[in-house]
Amino acid sequence: MSSTPDAPLRIAAVFLTMGDRPAELHRAIRSVSDQLGDPVEIVVVANGVPAPEVPDGVKVVTLPANAGIPGGRNAGLAAANADIVMFVDDDGWLPQPTTAERLRELFAADPRLGIVSFRIVDPESGATQRRHVPRVRVGDPGESSEVTTFLGGAAAIRQAVFDDVGTFPAAFFYAHEETDLAWRALDAGWRIRYDADSVLCHPATSPTRHQTYFRLNARNRVWLAKRNLPKPVAVAYLATWVALTLARTRTLSGLSAWSTGLLEGLRTPCGRRKPIAWRTVWRMTRLGRPPLV
Repeated sequence: MSSTPDAPLRIAAVFLTMGDRPAELHRAIRSVSDQLGDPVEIVVVANGVPAPEVPDGVKVVTLPANAGIPGGRNAGLAAANADIVMFVDDDGWLPQPTTAERLRELFAADPRLGIVSFRIVDPESGATQRRHVPRVRVGDPGESSEVTTFLGGAAAIRQAVFDDVGTFPAAFFYAHEETDLAWRALDAGWRIRYDADSVLCHPATSPTRHQTYFRLNARNRVWLAKRNLPKPVAVAYLATWVALTLARTRTLSGLSAWSTGLLEGLRTPCGRRKPIAWRTVWRMTRLGRPPLV
């Protein structure tokens, strides 16, 4: 149920946890509990692990097995009761107590704003990693803009987007689930904003720390194209990423895992296929990121 026109938008925060960062999880929860304005509902998803100890009032969803990042977020989404749902990694936190109020203002001011991607800041250096700015031409990380994708562990999404286009693709497990949702949202007419003033603190990391990174990154990129792109664009998109990966990957083990994932993506079903309209391709191009990179 949505808020009445005169009521402030209700916000929920969903955290996934594997149970191995209890101190960080409590810090994350505290940063949301300390937000000014109306209280933010908090949902913790124990993703295949026992329920963690949490403060009173925090809802816990315990999954019997690791459902992956998109599956876990979907479970948290189903348990939330809000107009806007924030998704935050359990080792991230909101350093500003005004973030929830800012999100209410942004979403209330623009009925077609569907997703807000936060600016991720390393707490030690104060820097924002290049990969955390969802633009091809990164420019100044402190500058906000309309974009075509978002960061899954540092974002706020209007519930109406999920009602309109569906949830995260659970089968992806890890990697590119945000882009899949973003392309579907763009195709339905929603806007995505990278908001530099909505800040999330998170230690600087590399995605290759995950053992399955190369395989799932390749498989899911193929699924992403098969599910969402017109065939000529899908071919060009995959060709671009094959060339980029061959140029960037420095280890034989990484290339081997990536090749395995690429073939898996080509050979296995990807779920429903609903290509975005050519007008959406053009819209993404005008925003600086055609679905080729």
